[in-house]
Amino acid sequence: LNSPEERKRLREEKAAQRAQKQAQSRKAFIRLGAAGVVLIACGILIFALTRRNKTPDTPTLESTIPATQETLPDPTEATDPATTVIHYAAAGDLNINEQTVAAGGPNYVYTQAFQDVAHLLARADIASVNFEGNLYGEPYGSSASAPQSMATALQKAGVDLVQMANSFSINRGLSGLSASIDAVRSAGMEPLGVYATNAEFKQSKGYTIRTVQGVKLAFVAFTKGMDGMALPPGSEDCVNTLYSDYDSVYQNINREKILSILSAVEKEKPDIVIALLHWGSEFNNSIRSNQEKLVELLQANGVDAIIGTHSHYVQKMTYNQENGQFVAYSLGDFFSDANRAGSEYSIILDLEITKDNEKGTAKITNFSYTPIFTVNEEEKPLKILRIEQAINAYEENYLDTVTQQTYDKMVYALERIEARIKGE
Repeated sequence: LNSPEERKRLREEKAAQRAQKQAQSRKAFIRLGAAGVVLIACGILIFALTRRNKTPDTPTLESTIPATQETLPDPTEATDPATTVIHYAAAGDLNINEQTVAAGGPNYVYTQAFQDVAHLLARADIASVNFEGNLYGEPYGSSASAPQSMATALQKAGVDLVQMANSFSINRGLSGLSASIDAVRSAGMEPLGVYATNAEFKQSKGYTIRTVQGVKLAFVAFTKGMDGMALPPGSEDCVNTLYSDYDSVYQNINREKILSILSAVEKEKPDIVIALLHWGSEFNNSIRSNQEKLVELLQANGVDAIIGTHSHYVQKMTYNQENGQFVAYSLGDFFSDANRAGSEYSIILDLEITKDNEKGTAKITNFSYTPIFTVNEEEKPLKILRIEQAINAYEENYLDTVTQQTYDKMVYALERIEARIKGE
C-alpha cells in the first residue's frame, strides 16, 4: 500500500470520485441547449442575410451588409440563449512578507510564481484574491509592503477584484491605504471593502457592481478587524467592518453597517450578491458561533455566496443546491511563506452561475475547486503549483519536479483538503 504505484492508483480513484461528485449538479443539458439555440439562430441569420443581400457582383457577405440600424437584426430576437452561464474564481490569502516578495527575484518579476495557476483565474469570467499587505513603496517585505509589479502580476494572472478589507488595511496608516488603493487601480483591478475617504465610501455605498455577459454581480467585502488598530475619527467608513468592536474582542456584529450596505445593494437589483469576509481565527479549524450568525444575517438579506479568508487553513464549504446559497468559510493561503503546517496548501474555487434569461432569475448552480500548494524549497523562490499535476510529474520522473519531501507533503495535503472541505 505504500508503494508509489498503489498510492497513485488510490489517488486517481479518489480524484475520479471527487470529479464525479462535483459534476452531479452541473446543468450540462442547459449548456447544450443554449449552445444549440445559438447555433441554430446564427445559421438562420446567416442564411437570411445571404439570401437578402448577396448578388453576383458582390459574392462576400461582409461587402453586402451595410452597418446600419435598419439592416442589422435585433440581437435579442434570435441570438440570445435561454440561459447564460458564467464562472467566478476566488483565491485565498496572498500574504506579503519577505519570502513572498523575494519570490520575484531582484527585479520583482512574479511570472514564475503564479505561472502554474494563472489559467485557473484567467479562464474565469471574473476572479478575486485577498491581498494581505500594502502597496506603499519601499522597504518591501518585512513592512508588509509589496512592489507595484506584484499587483501587475496578479492582474496579468487574471485577477479582477482585490479584497483589501483585512488585517493589513491600515497597516501603514491612511496614507498607506490610499496609496494601496491607487496602486491596485493602476494595475487594472478594483479594490473591495476599502475607501480612501469617507466621501469615497458614500459615493460607492460600500459595494462594487460588475456585469458579466448580462449577469449583474454585486460584491461586498468586510473584515473582522485590522490587527487591533482603529480607524481615526473622520475615517470611520474607510474600511468595511463586521463588528462594531472590531479593534478589541469582535463580539458585537455591526448590523447597522452591514444592513445599510446590503440595502443599497438590493436597490441595484443584482442577479447575484457575493460577500468576501475576512473573519474567524487564525490557524484554527473551528467555526465560531458569531460566524454562523453572520451567515444567517447575510443570507437573509440577499447574499448568495460567502467567500471566507483569514484562518490560513482550508475550512468547510456548504452548498444548498435548491436555492444556490454557498459558503466557503476559508479558502486557505493562496500564496504565503508556507512555514506553518497546514498553511502551505489551499484551493482556487470556481463558482458556476446560471441565469435564466427568460425568467430573469439567477443562482449558483455548481462549484468546483483546484487544490494548490505553495512550494518552499531550499535555495529556490516560492511558487504555487497545482497539487495533483505536481504529484503526477514527480511520479513520472519529469524534469524540474519537486523534492521527495514536498511530494510527501502534497500527498498528505490532497487528503486533508478534501477532509477540511467536508468539515472533518
